[in-house]
Amino acid sequence: MITVFGSINMDLIATTARLPKPGETVAGTGFSTAAGGKGANQALAARRAGASVRMAGAVGSDSFAEGALALLKEAGTDLGLTKTVNEPTGTAHILVGGDGENVIVVVASANATVSEGDASTAVGKMSAGDTLMLQLEIPAASVEKALVEAKRRGIRSVINIAPLTPEAARLGRMADIVIANETEFELLAGKSGIAGAEREAAMKSLHDETGQTVIVTLGAEGVAAAHQGEIHRARGLTIEPVDTVGAGDTFCGYLAASPGRGPRLPRCAAPRRGRRVAGLPEAGRATVHSARLRGRRASLTATTDFARFRNPDRFWRGNDACRAESTLDSQELAWLLAVF
Repeated sequence: MITVFGSINMDLIATTARLPKPGETVAGTGFSTAAGGKGANQALAARRAGASVRMAGAVGSDSFAEGALALLKEAGTDLGLTKTVNEPTGTAHILVGGDGENVIVVVASANATVSEGDASTAVGKMSAGDTLMLQLEIPAASVEKALVEAKRRGIRSVINIAPLTPEAARLGRMADIVIANETEFELLAGKSGIAGAEREAAMKSLHDETGQTVIVTLGAEGVAAAHQGEIHRARGLTIEPVDTVGAGDTFCGYLAASPGRGPRLPRCAAPRRGRRVAGLPEAGRATVHSARLRGRRASLTATTDFARFRNPDRFWRGNDACRAESTLDSQELAWLLAVF
């Protein structure tokens, strides 16, 4: 069982030909709503990966609550620890310009009521072998309490230190597995402007100091990890991304779902040389699929999407480089299951 302790939002998205300047009013070209929140996104991704998932968080007593939870309910997520409070549901107000640039204001609302007591309750219902998944869109004290309780009970903890907060570096060091992008890792390492060998040295140093597994996502360059005293690398697939919103949450959800629980790989994605794995190949491919779809929740890859990988020529049509690599990346990505 995976327990995701985190945020649940409703995204309010307006599009316009260009973003307004301060004090300016511009005409909009469209409006939509979408369920969001990093916690709920990762819970849905893990559930769609085939894992049993419990979502612990809060929604408001307003009209947004039902929509924010609809896809989680549809996927069969356990919402027994998702409380309803006398506050608005958390929202993200997103303005997108014609060039794809955006500005976002996140209002925590109900998410701010997720308490240390809620953390104790959530972890208290977990068992040995379960995974606790965390992010940083709920109060830092509640995240810390969940990490402390998980360590006390011997439960594996995974934290995605996003969005960056003043407490991110401290909290990131408390988990068994920490996932960060390049910018977030610089905060974790206490160094700025690092890349390549210097970044890997910082990862190894942090790993040696804390004993935790450190995973850094590198966008188009793939992913790197420090684990069991070594640096592991996996290159990314070559694609033309359509919308990367939700791709990071897809990676985290599939990763958390991987210890023997994720979907079995079709033949074309099976690791070579007889090594049996069931983890990052799914996470990597699910993330790539996510980046090829528009929207936040709509782009969270379902297990049925893996049928596409049985015919890579059809899935990667129009991108020869990506199609060529699609049969090669499994061995490169296979190491990640060792994280678990």
